[in-house]
Amino acid sequence: MTTEMLVPLRAALTLARSVVMLLPVAASSIPPAMAAELIFDLRIDHGRVSDNMRLIRVKEGDVVTLRWRTDQAVILHLHGYDIEQAIAPGAVTELTFKAYATGRFPIYVHGAEERGQTHAHREMPLIDVEVYPK
Repeated sequence: MTTEMLVPLRAALTLARSVVMLLPVAASSIPPAMAAELIFDLRIDHGRVSDNMRLIRVKEGDVVTLRWRTDQAVILHLHGYDIEQAIAPGAVTELTFKAYATGRFPIYVHGAEERGQTHAHREMPLIDVEVYPK
């Protein structure tokens, strides 16, 4: 190879090294995926939610808002997150939480006498919330 041919080759190698050295810096400056803010509208009629809304799927880190309407007063309990929320008929009530734990978390209807107590469930959950890893 002649000297004239080596100059462009050296320039290309220097440029390639610079790009390779900058890749980790560029990758570290990419912002992490933003958590989604998800809203689900749910209606309880005669103690049940429609079948197409009985399973809510979200990802870890999402901010989840469940907007509830009901035909009768109930207390809802999101197991695993230990959140209870009273829902009154004729109003929209929001139950909001950050999905920090992964898994399947049932929401049960509780009576007023059960509020804050340890208990066993004989009935099926009203709905299930599934939280998937990021």
